[in-house]
Amino acid sequence: MWGSGLLLLLVTLWYQSDAQNSEPMLKDVTQSMLPPDSVNNPTQLNYGMAVTDVDGDGDLEVVVAGYNGPNLVLKYDRTLNKLVNIAIDDRNSPYYALRDRGGNAIGVTACDVDGDGREEIYFLNTNNAYSGRATYSDKLFKFRNGRYEDLLSDELNIRRGVANHMAGRSVACIDRKGTGRYAIYVANYAQGRVGPHVLLEMDETASDLSKGVIALSNVAAEAGVNKLTGGRGVVVGPILNQAKSDVFCDNENGPNFLFKNKGDGTFVDMARQAGVDDQYQHGRGVALADFNGDGKTDIVYGNWNGPHRLYLQTSDSKFRNIATGGFAAPSPIRTVIAADFDNDKELEVFFNNIAYRGNAPNRLFRVSRRTNADPLIQELNVGDAAEPEGRGTGGTVTDLDGDGKLDLLLAHGESAQQPISVFKVTQGLSNTWLRVIPRTRLGAFARGAKVTAFTAQSGALTRIIDGGSGYLCEMEPVAHFGLGSDEVKVLEVSWSDGTTFSRTLVTGEMNSVVEIAYPKEGVVSVLANDTQCGSGFTVKEGRCAGI
Repeated sequence: MWGSGLLLLLVTLWYQSDAQNSEPMLKDVTQSMLPPDSVNNPTQLNYGMAVTDVDGDGDLEVVVAGYNGPNLVLKYDRTLNKLVNIAIDDRNSPYYALRDRGGNAIGVTACDVDGDGREEIYFLNTNNAYSGRATYSDKLFKFRNGRYEDLLSDELNIRRGVANHMAGRSVACIDRKGTGRYAIYVANYAQGRVGPHVLLEMDETASDLSKGVIALSNVAAEAGVNKLTGGRGVVVGPILNQAKSDVFCDNENGPNFLFKNKGDGTFVDMARQAGVDDQYQHGRGVALADFNGDGKTDIVYGNWNGPHRLYLQTSDSKFRNIATGGFAAPSPIRTVIAADFDNDKELEVFFNNIAYRGNAPNRLFRVSRRTNADPLIQELNVGDAAEPEGRGTGGTVTDLDGDGKLDLLLAHGESAQQPISVFKVTQGLSNTWLRVIPRTRLGAFARGAKVTAFTAQSGALTRIIDGGSGYLCEMEPVAHFGLGSDEVKVLEVSWSDGTTFSRTLVTGEMNSVVEIAYPKEGVVSVLANDTQCGSGFTVKEGRCAGI
């Protein structure tokens, strides 16, 4: 009797789990949100996507790298409930220069290069070059004189010869010294000895911020990252370091790089020692996340028609691949995104493929934490976002309409012109959520910062503010936490200079956006001794720590 009852229970649980996994996660809302037309969503070749506040109004926009057409800036219009391209073909528009039709842009990223509190936008332009030297330089746009202007076209920077003329792939932003001013990391695709990786940052000694003069320098050699390889994906964050930003590059026709920040803004490649060099594969999309809840940063990435990887970081700063079965199955991969789409506290991994030789549907996997075991990996029904005939190139996530649920945008190109697609989540609609925006000491989005949410029931959840990931792309500068029925008791933010700040939250702050300013000098993070940090944690020396 007991045996049959147990069997029935197991079958019921399996059926419930299978039914949940069979429900489609994402619904296509392109026709209502961004219907294809010649201005807002032209049918063209698009590549990378980045999320930043382009117009300075506090809302986030999606910047799209247009390859055989203009770059786009998609803003959510709350009156129309639609996305509208504000980078229109009007020379009087402050966003006109961002269109840059001649660039053949492939990658895009945004961060505060000069420390004025507003992010600059960097476009990586290939100009049809596959490797080595290109004929058209990259662009770094700053909002200046009431409009966006290219800093690399300033006479000063032309004389300094800093504009990247190489065929690159991905770009990312890194605050390598923890000053709040970011450098642009460019993963170039070398041809022989031509085309090393670039690290472009402001030369403070030669700049005059009061006059809008921004002198730029390529400090890749100084930092130790001027490597020659088939550069592909780049991601930035505290990987081997607890707070300082490191760089991981998954490359093609050569080993990956894992550049550990030595603390002075220089780097040492630890990929082989850490076990992530993967030198016989061809990397593409990549993302950082803490998949098993141990507080260490893990790495997930896709290999072009090769086995995909999910590397868990171990206690000795090495990595162990747990990707098996369908998750590891080779595909023509482009973008890889790690996010909690259904707000259930567990991360999903989205694989965006390009259908260049027959159908290549996109796929979605849930990576669920388990006590004293590796995470459970389950394939989900991705729904409309499967796009089996989609020529996927780039993609990003953000909450367009402020409903607390991530929206997915996908770009297409290379082998066929297709418009952008927009998807909304259909699962977990009643789940609780929290969105956190930490700021640098200079007021900009704190790309590379680590945000930890100590929950009442589910332990600690960790997110890294994205400085560039996916492949050619950059996600939103927000730590998005799905909470299920749980709530966050304490938030902790670690900036790339090692500064840490904690604050308690109350129930009423759930389902909201919380901004965390960089702490002023003399302000310390101290939690009361009786503060309850949540399940499995207690207060030690003013901070939440494991029991």
